[in-house]
Amino acid sequence: MRVSDTPMYVIAFLFTLTLTVFLARSIIPFLKSCAKQPIYTDGPSWHVSKSGTPTMGGVSFLVSISLTLLLCSLYKYLMGEGEEALSLIICVVYAALNAAVGILDDVTKLKRKENAGLTPRAKLVLQLILSALFLLARSALLHEKALSLFPIQLSDSRFFYYAVSLIILVGITNCANLTDGIDGLSSSVAFSVGIALFYGYYGVSGNVSFISSALVGGAIAFLIFNLNPAKVFMGDTGSLFLGSLIAAAGFEAGSPMISVISGGVYVIEGVSVILQVIYYKATKKRLFKMAPIHHHLEKCGWDENRICIVAIILTLLMSSAVLICVRR
Repeated sequence: MRVSDTPMYVIAFLFTLTLTVFLARSIIPFLKSCAKQPIYTDGPSWHVSKSGTPTMGGVSFLVSISLTLLLCSLYKYLMGEGEEALSLIICVVYAALNAAVGILDDVTKLKRKENAGLTPRAKLVLQLILSALFLLARSALLHEKALSLFPIQLSDSRFFYYAVSLIILVGITNCANLTDGIDGLSSSVAFSVGIALFYGYYGVSGNVSFISSALVGGAIAFLIFNLNPAKVFMGDTGSLFLGSLIAAAGFEAGSPMISVISGGVYVIEGVSVILQVIYYKATKKRLFKMAPIHHHLEKCGWDENRICIVAIILTLLMSSAVLICVRR
């Protein structure tokens, strides 16, 4: 990792930001004509007003972030860092394939004209397969053995490491998907995760710095169109891409648990759904007014932009302890 690469991080950020804005502005009129979001009928009643907002806007940052990181991998290769370049490509391909699952899910919803696409089981199976291939590729092509599952070194227990890694990869990806329930929330968390990772790994890992630079650029650009009131939704296309890229960044950082902690808001959203289901089955009462927890906060009177701001602050706070350790 060379600190002299700093101009390249700036270029990656600016290129992703500019391209995302251009693509979003270009595709929104098209999406308005053919990709209007069906609103979840069991969600907050006031979300009905969002019906007809175009979805699948995540294609804008999917393309820009992927292209940026592929160009960064080419730069790495030309600088004689072939293994680093290959590692970055594996992360991009993994995230893009998860986005493909999201595209399939979004298209299925649009065809059915309801907020029900692929079955949860089908999505889970596809995500498990992609996550297993991601780990296999890193092992076979990069000769990567078990990493440190922060804060415990588990390199002598490869089975446990791979089992936990699969849970992290699939879990973060799905939690990011659940977080995309109000305007700007999922991209706000992605933005703050990118900021935290860049601070923590600047001068430590070039690949993490490139991923976080592109992530921040894409998220900021998309927020221009996605903050309340949203002009476009990212759809599963975008949320699955963001979640899987952040999960993959943990492996680039040398510790998969980094993604769990820096993406803690995603985890809180996912856990809130699990707790709601368990509590309801046990007591026939609701633990939260509505799950995921962002809907509970809405029902408590919080507006959507306030929830996004709190999510950004929480992400930075949860990341701080880990990143301080990294900087030592």
